[in-house]
Order: sequence, then structure tokens, then C-alpha cells
Amino acid sequence: MRIFKQTLLALVLSSPAILSAQEAVKGTVYDSTNNAILAGADITNITSGESTVSDDQGNFILEANDGDIITISYFGFDEQEITYAGQTQLQLRMSKTTENLKEVVVIGYGTSKKEDITGSVNQLNSKDFNKGSITSAQELVTGKIAGVVVTSAGGAPGDGQNILIRGNSSLSLNAQPLYVVDGVPLADTNVGGSRNPIDFLNPNDIETMTILKDASATAIYGSRAANGVVLVTTKKGKGKGFRYSYNSTTSIYQPEGYIDMMNANQFRELVNQVGTTAEIARLGNANTDWQRKIYKTAAGFDHNFSATGNIGGNMPSRFSVSNTNQDGILRGDNINRTTLSMNLNPTLLDKHLRFEINARGSYIENQFANRDAISSALEYDPTQPVYSGANIFGGYHTWMDGAVKHNLAPVNPVALINEVDDTSEIRRFVGNAKVDYNLHFLPSVTATVNVGYDISNSNGRKIKSANLPSQLANWNGSKTSFNNEFYNKLFDAYLTFDKDFGKHNVKVMGGYSYQYFNTYQYNFDGLLKEQNAEQYEFYSRDQSTLLSYYGRLNYSFDNKYILTATMRADASSKFKKDNQWGYFPSAAFAWNISKEEFLKGSTVVNDLKFRVGYGQVGNVAGLNNFQYLTRYQISQATANYQFGSTFYQTYRPQPFNGDLKWEVSNTFNIGLDYSLFKNRIYGTVDVYSKKTKDLIASVYVDPFTNFGNMIDKNIGDMENKGIEFSINSDIVKSKDFDWSFGYNIAFNDNKITKLPTDNLTGGIDGGTGNNIQIQREGEAPFSFYVYKQIYDANGKPIEGAYEDLNGDGIINEKDRYIHKSPFAKVTMGLNTSFRYKNWDLSATARVSLGNYAYNNVASSKGYSRKATGNGQNFLTNVHTDYYKTGFTNITETNLLSDHFIEDASFFRIDNITLGYNLKQAIKGMDVRFYGAVQNVAVFTNYSGLDPEMYRGIDNNFYPRPRTYVFGLNVNF
Repeated sequence: MRIFKQTLLALVLSSPAILSAQEAVKGTVYDSTNNAILAGADITNITSGESTVSDDQGNFILEANDGDIITISYFGFDEQEITYAGQTQLQLRMSKTTENLKEVVVIGYGTSKKEDITGSVNQLNSKDFNKGSITSAQELVTGKIAGVVVTSAGGAPGDGQNILIRGNSSLSLNAQPLYVVDGVPLADTNVGGSRNPIDFLNPNDIETMTILKDASATAIYGSRAANGVVLVTTKKGKGKGFRYSYNSTTSIYQPEGYIDMMNANQFRELVNQVGTTAEIARLGNANTDWQRKIYKTAAGFDHNFSATGNIGGNMPSRFSVSNTNQDGILRGDNINRTTLSMNLNPTLLDKHLRFEINARGSYIENQFANRDAISSALEYDPTQPVYSGANIFGGYHTWMDGAVKHNLAPVNPVALINEVDDTSEIRRFVGNAKVDYNLHFLPSVTATVNVGYDISNSNGRKIKSANLPSQLANWNGSKTSFNNEFYNKLFDAYLTFDKDFGKHNVKVMGGYSYQYFNTYQYNFDGLLKEQNAEQYEFYSRDQSTLLSYYGRLNYSFDNKYILTATMRADASSKFKKDNQWGYFPSAAFAWNISKEEFLKGSTVVNDLKFRVGYGQVGNVAGLNNFQYLTRYQISQATANYQFGSTFYQTYRPQPFNGDLKWEVSNTFNIGLDYSLFKNRIYGTVDVYSKKTKDLIASVYVDPFTNFGNMIDKNIGDMENKGIEFSINSDIVKSKDFDWSFGYNIAFNDNKITKLPTDNLTGGIDGGTGNNIQIQREGEAPFSFYVYKQIYDANGKPIEGAYEDLNGDGIINEKDRYIHKSPFAKVTMGLNTSFRYKNWDLSATARVSLGNYAYNNVASSKGYSRKATGNGQNFLTNVHTDYYKTGFTNITETNLLSDHFIEDASFFRIDNITLGYNLKQAIKGMDVRFYGAVQNVAVFTNYSGLDPEMYRGIDNNFYPRPRTYVFGLNVNF
């Protein structure tokens, strides 16, 4: 650190801007329309990095040299940039603008002014992103956008994030949005060995994230846009000279709580009550809290250095390097990620030829903790010690069955943590080169070619030590390994015509796209090799191609009336020839009402835009390739066929369906964008209906008609409809004090409108083959499917007593009913920020209402016979829900009781951040110190550990930690 500080100081002191003599420039900032002074305007010397703010009289003092670039910005006004030419007094007049609607928004295959957008599009820039310890890019927008629900898979470092945009739209396919990074659409699957599809991205490198929500906005991406589109744009070079930035965070992660299992004394009391003499004799003398044995307080460190500027005056450039090293609260969990990025934007031929070169590489080392230990820690007898002293399995306490571990008993949780080594390394490069040529002989036409390449190579292995308790005789440990190679190649070419004809503007874009995906996979199973299996190495290759033609027409009259029409035709190799092509049109209209004569000069309404749009988009994300062909799969090593005295592995055909086609969503959207009271209050309102047809689901087929009893088939329809509202306000903005507030709310109703047969889903722990959810026509997808519990006069559930809903005198499968949904009916996001002089404080929170969760931990571990191993010669711990139910046995009806379906609505405070900004700490250097708390508090009636579960089943969940962050930002 000392070397870094010395180097940093040397860089600053060697800057020509500092060594040269500077002049104290005085100036005043005015409103150009009425000469009113503007207090609180930001004035920055881009060349030297010095900045200041205009005072209550609009005055400022700033040091500058001849030729320095100075920018002036103020909310609600156009930003100005001037070149200082030796003046001692500057009179700066700023022009009002509709900042929100003048903002340039990234859209598919181009950009547009926000005032010209006709679809439902939300863009957040780096100033809007969530703060704190951010490992995954999706966390940047959590709770920020109405109708966009971000749910982490758990609390593991770098864990995947599930994003639902306007509800769930599929029964069996991937419901995640399409990610497009700097113009390169990514594949819909994770790279082998990775935790997150975009974990190669350093969040510090992201400039904007744009969410395309309705079909009029997403249709340009056609067959992959049914779940919405997330456009990620990384930071680019700017300015004249180079500016440098160093960001560092140190984070402490603490377990927020533990699941309510019995402690040792409670467990002894229960076993003494319900156990036999032999079972009581198995109790130990220890008092072991197994959850505290596997969890710990963890630490994480993140360092990011970037250089932003311009090479040679015509090549804006940015370079960055970062490292994230984060432990998980589950012992043995770690992610170590190093990223490098380069962005070059040279221009030639008097700016007629523009290049955009983006390249980023990442190297990630994952140490995966054994998540089996989570469930085992809940079940293991708390009266037993970690080590028994026995001369087997490394001395770990183990429930034995002769000379091996009892095959039904849980494994010692500490052994699962210590004796399993699961690691992977991922090397990934994502880059593209885009060339825009504004034709000299036809300046209204721009030709664009974009070539992208996404390549990764990953290796992993899982090694189980001989000390890991096992039910296998002659156990000597095992090793499995894999190698995965993935390629994503992109070629785009399109022409754009953009021309004004008086009050008319016409912009037409048309192009061609080719994208190829290829995966190679190798797996090795050392245990099969030791067992002399015929096959212990497995090779596979998978590939798919997407060929596309697309076009978009934008017409604007007098900047008031805007019409957009798009069409995309996609051909996918996932379908047979007759079904390969899909056509996805859209049309939208916008009316800038505030530009009409009757609103001009209004002191209340600054901007008001009405939008309406309709379009079609498709989905095949997650659909396996070549399902229309008969594919053959090799049999398992233990399922050989005997010819004579020799056993052979055979190949068996897999089920196929030559009639598969696209899932297609039709979306209708009406929206209103508004900005009021000098742009101090602004937001959007949207009402939408999304109807999806030809849903793909697994269905039974008649015997002898296929090579299996189930196939994937287009059989269902679904509807999402809802309302979204957002409001943002700059309540106070002055020289010393700012206060802003943002709020959004979304209502979504999701229902299956057509499904010929019920589909059970949602596998759970307990019993064999039990499912807690169902897909049924007329109901919400993934609805809970349960028995109706009967309670006694004191409100305690009566074991085995359930309502006979069909009145046939028998309690069986026909008495199950649909009870609640895991998806929230209402979601809200709240954020606020304050600034007082150099101090700043911000907070973000979320609300989820109407979502329910199935407490599978309580249902599968909350009965008394669990304590005595259901009659086996071992003991297992019991959930304290037993005190509420008194259940004795685990049965199908008990497991599937609606008693365990709980209201999981919650209010979560995600983040509170307090910072201090030290302007010009050293000449030309700005420093910011901050502290933050993440996952601050959760308010809920849910009895489990965490109410926020994707699809609502609480089982073996990796807890989300509370995080304390200490950060430093240095800009020079």
C-alpha cells in the first residue's frame, strides 16, 4: 500500500497541469432565458481535475491554464463545455433542456434520444446504480426499476441473480432476459464452472444498464426477447488528457441468523420422551451447534484501477484492471476474479469513420464450498462431537453400519466442508469491433459492421478425501473433473438512413446477423475407473446457429409525433426446417404532448409524453438442441447388456418431437412519461398485457409412440398483465444541501390461460418424488398444490387430519388444492440520497407483497420420529416447528400440508451508505471515503431464515449475509 501511495503521489506531482502556473478564474452562472443566477452549478476543469460549485450568488472561482477544458452542468440545463482562453471573468449562460428526455438511451442496434423513445425502456447510469460491495452486475439495478425483480440465488460470493421482467413467461424454458454487452448478445446458459452468466464483467466498468421491457422495444431482438432485454454498455474514453481512478473496498460478511433447529438440551429432552432405551443410549454428551461450525465471518477485497482519456486527440480510450477476492460465510467458499478491459474509439476521415473496439478478459478461480453441509448441519445430532476419536474416516463422528457409514444417516457437516475440494478456473474473453462509416457521397447513410467473439475455457475438479464418511466398502476417496470450451461468434451488418425533411425526420435501419454457438465438454469419473467400468470418460459437443434479418423505421413530425415499426426474422437450428423461421413485428406511437401550444410555457408541466405499442417476441432460451432429431445416449456403466460372457454398454434413443416451434409473446403497452416543476419531479406510468402462446412443457405420450413416456411439446398459453409507476424527485438542490427521492411500484397478475394437462413440479426434500407445485390452466404458474390442514380449537394442526374436498370419504391426491403463488403481486423499490457539503448519505429498500413460500425445512425436519432416525440406528435433529405441530411421522400428506405455506411478504432495507468527499485532497486529486451496510434488515412474518426465495421453495438455502463495507475512491 505504501508503494502504491508513493507511486500515486509521483504521478500527481509529475502532471504538467500542476507544475505549470494556473490562473484564478472568476465567473458567474446564469439562466440564459431570464438571467437568473444558478446556485449549485458544478464547474469542472476536465484537464486538471479541479472542480467547484457556484455559490448562492451564482459565483465561483476555479484555477485554469490556457487551453484547459471546463465543463458546467446544472440539473435541468444543457451541459456546456468551453476551452479557457485566458479570461479573468467568465459569464456563463446555460440553456434549459428537458434533461430526462434529451438523454441518449441505448437501444437495440443504436441509440436514441429519450424523447424519441416509443417503447417501455428504462436506463440507469453509473450514478444511479446501487452502492456498496457489488460482485454481480445484476445487483446494480436491484429495486431500481418498476416491474424488474432481481433475486439472488443465495448468499454465496458471486452467486447468480435471477431477473424477472414483468413476471414469469415460461413453464419450462429459461425465464431470464437476454443480456447484450456492448452489442454482443450472450448465450442463454452459464459457462461451465461459473456462478453467473455475466460474472466476467467488473461492475466498475459498466456505464449504463438499459432494460427493454415491452415488445415494441425488444422485438428488434426477435426470438430471444420474450423475457426482456438487458443492454450493458461499458465505460468509454473521453476528454483530452488522461484521468485515473482507483477504487478499493473491504467487506466483512456476517451470518445474519440461523435456522431454528433444536439445541442439544432440547434434543435430549425430545429423545428421552419419544425414544426407546436403545435410542436414548445413542445420545452423546456434547453440545454442538453444527450451523456455527460450518458458517463463519468472512472477508472480501476489491481493487479497481482505470485510466480514461484520449490518445493522440482522436482516440478516446479507457483501460482498467480489477481484482475481487471474496470469501463466503460457508467455510471453504471463495471467488477470486481478475478482469482486464480496453475500450478504444478512434475516428478517422474527419469523423466519417468511427471505430468502437471493446475487449475484456477475465480469469476466475472458484473454490466451491460443499452446500450439502447446509442440510447436514441442520440434521446432525447436536449431542455428538465433531470428532469421535475412532480410527476411521479421519476421526470424524459418523453413524456407522458395520464397517461403513449408515447409508441413510447424514454425513458429518464438518467433514463435508473439510474433506471435499471443489474448484474451477474460468478463462473468458468477450470482445467486439464495430465500424461505423458515414458515407462521404451520401452523408445521410451510415454503414455499420459489428464483429463479436465470446470464448471461454474452463476446468474443474471435485476431490473427495478418503476421510469423508462413505457407505461404500473399500472407500478410498474419489475424483471427478471436467473441461469445457465455449464459443460465441457474432457478425452484424446494417445500414442506417437518418435525414431531416423540414419538420419531418426519417430514420431507417436494416441489417443482417449471424450468430454461432459451440460447446465442447469432457468429463472424467475416477470412481468409475476404479470400479473398472467400461466407460469413465465422457465427451460431448453441442452447437446451434441463429440467422437473422431485421429492420426498424422511425418517423418523427415536428418532434411531437413519433412512429416506430420493427421487424425481425430469425431462423434457429434448434428446430427442423419447416419450423426454423420466426417473424417478430412491432409498432409503436409516441406523442410529446408538452410540445403542443397549450402546454408551452407551462410552469408545472415540463415534459409529457404518451406512448402506445404492440409487438411479438419469441423464446427458445434453455431449449436443448436437436430435439427434432432422434439422438442416442450411452447407457450407464452399471446397466450393461450381456452377450455371452462379455458385458457391453448400449446406446438408447431419446424422445424427440419434430413439431417443436417458438414460444411467442404478444405485448400491448400504454405508457406516460412526465416531468414536472422545472424537472424536479419526473417518472413513468405503464399499463401492459403480455400474452404468451405455444408454451413448451413436458407431457405424457401414448405408449409405443416415442422413445420415452414424456416429450417437450408446445401446448400452453399464459398471460401477464400489470401496472407500473415510478416517481423521482430532486426535493432540494442547493450549494450545500441536496435531497433526492425515488419510488417505484409494480402490480403483476400472472395466469396460465391454456394447458390441457396438469404438470406437477417443484421437487422437495422428504419422501420420494414429491412435488409441491403445479402448472394448471386458470392458475398462476408454479402455484402450491397442497392438502387443506384441519386445526384444533387452539389453532394447532391435527396430524393426519385434512379436509375431504371432493367429498368421497377418502383423503388422497384428489383432495389437493391450489393455495397461493410464490410470485409477488406487488413489488416496490425505494431510494433516497442526501448531501450536506462534503457528506453524503443514501439508502435503498424494497417491498414484496403477496408472495408465499413453502417452508420445506420445517416440513421435512419437524416431526418427532425424525429424532430417532425413523427407527434406524442413528439420531437426527428436529426443527423447532415440531413445538407448533406436534407431528410424529413424515407422510406425504404431512409434507404437502398447507400449514407449511407461509406469507413471505417482506420489507428489506438493502443498503445504507455514508460517505465523505475530500475535494482536491492533493492538487488535482479527489478522494472519497465511505462506509456501507448491506442487507441491513428484513421485516416479515415468514418463520424461515429468509422470505426471498426464487420460486418459493425454502430448502438448503445458502444464507444471505449482512455486509459491512469500507471503501475508498481516488480520482486524479
